[in-house]
Amino acid sequence: MAFIADSLNRVKPSPTIAVSTKAAELKAAGRDVIGLGAGEPDFDTPDNIKEAAIQAIRDGKTKYTPADGTPEIKKAVCLKFKRDNGLDYEPNQITVNNGGKHTIYNALVATLNPGDEVIIPTPYWVSYPDMTILAGGTPVFAEATIEDNFKLRPDVLEAAITDKTKWVILNSPSNPSGAAYNATEMKALTDVLLKYPHVWVMVDDMYEHIVYDDFEFVTPAQVEPKLYERTLTINGVAKAYAMTGWRIGFAGGPVALINAIRKVQSQSTSNPCSISQAAAVEALTGTQHFLKERAEVFKGRRDMVVEMLSEIDGIICPKPEGAFYVYPSIAGLIDKKTPDGKVIENDLDFCTYILEAEGVAAVHGEAFGLSPHFRVSYATSDEALIEACKRIKRACEALS
Repeated sequence: MAFIADSLNRVKPSPTIAVSTKAAELKAAGRDVIGLGAGEPDFDTPDNIKEAAIQAIRDGKTKYTPADGTPEIKKAVCLKFKRDNGLDYEPNQITVNNGGKHTIYNALVATLNPGDEVIIPTPYWVSYPDMTILAGGTPVFAEATIEDNFKLRPDVLEAAITDKTKWVILNSPSNPSGAAYNATEMKALTDVLLKYPHVWVMVDDMYEHIVYDDFEFVTPAQVEPKLYERTLTINGVAKAYAMTGWRIGFAGGPVALINAIRKVQSQSTSNPCSISQAAAVEALTGTQHFLKERAEVFKGRRDMVVEMLSEIDGIICPKPEGAFYVYPSIAGLIDKKTPDGKVIENDLDFCTYILEAEGVAAVHGEAFGLSPHFRVSYATSDEALIEACKRIKRACEALS
């Protein structure tokens, strides 16, 4: 339609949501479908957090709040950054938003001018490029391949930087690969960024607490304090605290940037939900014991899925350091034929095949900017994962 903004013609609907929607439609039609597309924990929000929300309702905390968060939640975020990351922020350096995605979007809208470039490592979370485009910027992709364990090499980062670069987005642990940078690997990237003072660092730490095998999480401003004044450190309660639907994200950064983000939010959504803010205060300041317990459950699922998928001829499945995804390569299956004669030309063909033939819904690698791969979320039951992997194996063995 002619009156729709041109920018929307360059933006794709979220592929991960599309997969979940398709799986739900097939289930509703009576198909036996196992959905491996969801980017949210299958755990419930802990009871102490629920009770804090209920108490907030009883206490009448149902009115508008300051546009970018109550004093209580900003204080809680400051405590979280100090406790978990060794980062010192004051409340005027904190923004609280309607989910981590909203934080990223606000920051891009607040800072990008036409022609500004945003470096996005591939594979990437599906929304980074489209949010950049909607905000008027230009995505620039820097490839992190399976040979490099899906981690951006310093030389590849440096080659992507130009005089137009405004931001570099770093996501560790990564969606979709689960790759996470240790202190040495992160320092190698921050050493590059120190040489380019016009480049700002946007850090998506949403999977911080979902790491395995004694991996020690680090964030760029923690590793290199000289980057503190040009880093926006983003996090939220969605993944670690199983609060995806509560929609609370937050970030710490320089006061001028936080003020700009507040201005955007004040003229778009205004404040995040008052009840969700009260719940998030409890999440960030209450007991944290379940974080490691849940990470151990995810670790067991990771190990099982990696083992089962790695047994399939044509699939290579690296073992991730964190998050709850694996990102296997299907390079060995390209150009093979399905039983009905269709050729697997790309990862979309493969994901369509396993959905139609075996009722397994996964997201194709092209959606994340790196093919030929597919993403499996293991944030579901052991039983569902075992059955899904068996079905994928059966589908692959039927190829010729």
